[in-house]
Amino acid sequence: MKNLVAIVIVSVFAISFIGCGGGSQTLKSDGSIKETVTEQANTDRYVTAIGIGAPAADVTTDTQKKATSRNAAIVAAQYQMVSLLKGVKITGGVTIEKAMETDSKIQATVNDSVRGAEIVKNEWTNDNGCIVTMRLDKDGLAKQLGVTFDKP
Repeated sequence: MKNLVAIVIVSVFAISFIGCGGGSQTLKSDGSIKETVTEQANTDRYVTAIGIGAPAADVTTDTQKKATSRNAAIVAAQYQMVSLLKGVKITGGVTIEKAMETDSKIQATVNDSVRGAEIVKNEWTNDNGCIVTMRLDKDGLAKQLGVTFDKP
């Protein structure tokens, strides 16, 4: 359990340097994470997030390392996506974060939607770290929430 917490912390920390978004571009070069990544996290159609995960320290096979780093990267990307969604404005100028504070159904819907976000890409680095790019369709989320989003 301590390893998983450490992996998530490392992943979230790494996101702060990489950012979020990405689409189909590769985020690694020569087996390592690129130094610079240009991204657009919030478009008219999607909210896109990136998570970076490190393998658990106590696993020995490449498969285990890739599996644990992917799981950590997914959690980190989901965390990033929730953060991004909280800043999205709905009609009336209110952010999703404010709407979540007053309506537990909105909070549950956002959390469920993020858990079901589409994983667009998995990339593994030479040291078995993983970079996951995921996206969430804004129109689908707006329909589930019963709201209209303002344009980014």
